[in-house]
Amino acid sequence: MKSVNQHVQGYPGLQWCWYHLEEMDPLLLYDMLALREAIFVVEQSCIYQELDGRDKSAQHLLVNHNHEAVACLRVLPPGGDETCVRIGRVAVSVRWRKRGIARMLIEKALEKVTLDYPSSMVCLDAQTYLQRFYENLGFQVCGNEFLEDGIPHIPMQLQPVGLNTTGCQS
Repeated sequence: MKSVNQHVQGYPGLQWCWYHLEEMDPLLLYDMLALREAIFVVEQSCIYQELDGRDKSAQHLLVNHNHEAVACLRVLPPGGDETCVRIGRVAVSVRWRKRGIARMLIEKALEKVTLDYPSSMVCLDAQTYLQRFYENLGFQVCGNEFLEDGIPHIPMQLQPVGLNTTGCQS
C-alpha cells in the first residue's frame, strides 16, 4: 500500500491509497467492490459480470473519507493482448461527484503509470458522454464508438511523453 495524501478544497479528510488486491483488508476490499457495484450495476441498470478476473493483476487507487470508500479506479499493466496500460473501473460515489475527484483520480493514475511504465501508452474505454472530460486530460479518440453491456463507449489513448503519434520512440 502506498498512501498519497491529496488535499481537496474543503475536504481535508480524503485518504488516497494504492493497493494490490492481496494487500487490501477484507473490509476495504468489500467497500471498494460495493462502490463499483452500486455505480456500474445498480445506478447504470447494467447487469454484467463486474468481477472480471482482471482485478488480480491491477493496482487499485482507493479514496476514503472517514472510513467510507468515495472513489476508486484500477490500472492494468500491459500484458497478454494489451500493449498499453489500461485505466478502468473509474467510480465516484454519487455524494462526491462534481468536486474534482474524478479528475484527481485520473491525474494520480497517470502519475503512477509514468513512474511504473514510463514508455507505455495509456488506454481506456470511456463512456461516450465522458469523451470531452478525458480529452481535457490529454486523451484522444482512437477508434469507433461501441456498445459495452448496452452502454456507448469510445476507445481513447494517451501517448507517453517522448513518443510520437505512431507509438514509436522519438
